[in-house]
Amino acid sequence: MSVPPGAVVIFGGRSEIGLAVARRLAPGRTVVLAARPGEMAGPRQVCLDAGADRVEVVEFDADDIAGQTGVVDRIEQSYGPIGVAVLAFGVLGDQELAETDPGEVARILHTDFVAQASLLTVLASRMRPRGRGTLVAFSSVAGVRVRRANYVYGSAKAGLDGFASGLADALHGSGVHLVVARPGFVVGRMTEGMDPAVFSSTPDQVADAVEARITQGRRVDLWIPWQLRVMFSVAPFVPRAVWRRMPR
Repeated sequence: MSVPPGAVVIFGGRSEIGLAVARRLAPGRTVVLAARPGEMAGPRQVCLDAGADRVEVVEFDADDIAGQTGVVDRIEQSYGPIGVAVLAFGVLGDQELAETDPGEVARILHTDFVAQASLLTVLASRMRPRGRGTLVAFSSVAGVRVRRANYVYGSAKAGLDGFASGLADALHGSGVHLVVARPGFVVGRMTEGMDPAVFSSTPDQVADAVEARITQGRRVDLWIPWQLRVMFSVAPFVPRAVWRRMPR
């Protein structure tokens, strides 16, 4: 297999994981970094240094559901059909605040589930008639069995995981490939100050696994690292009295 023809678009163009994936897919390609307004000279240069033929920046607010179709329209009209789309935006949120503030709950669920599901739908509807394309959605082991320590974030990821897995099945045979990536704890800006969990990874390790799946295989589920698949295969059978004491 090879990377599908067309632009590589990173939705969440300043994210560490998104940029790490972009670097690996950039050589000889048009890369579009879709992000909220802000400093983008650094991320753009990262992609140029990695060998991109062209790097463009497009304003994108993931939480603006109504505007997602327009953003995809502008990208495809200006830079051609999207070949690979990586959804690299998201929030960890404040679990302690969310336990008393429904607004924080809604914010986390909206960004980490609703906005992702909406954008996946927009992108899949464009790629399916063309019969080609790759989508990458970032779920998490936090959504495999939700833990008390981060149940709001975990429930958003559980919803996204179910949606993306079902969409991947719906796309089967269409020529469009959806990768559901499930990293464990990723050491980076989002988790700064937190103690790393077992089988932690870095953005570069996550990007290596995503690139390999895009270029070498058609399987949907991608556990990062692979050992987490074994660990979480027993999660549904852990008694609730034990599970509720599990850390983040």
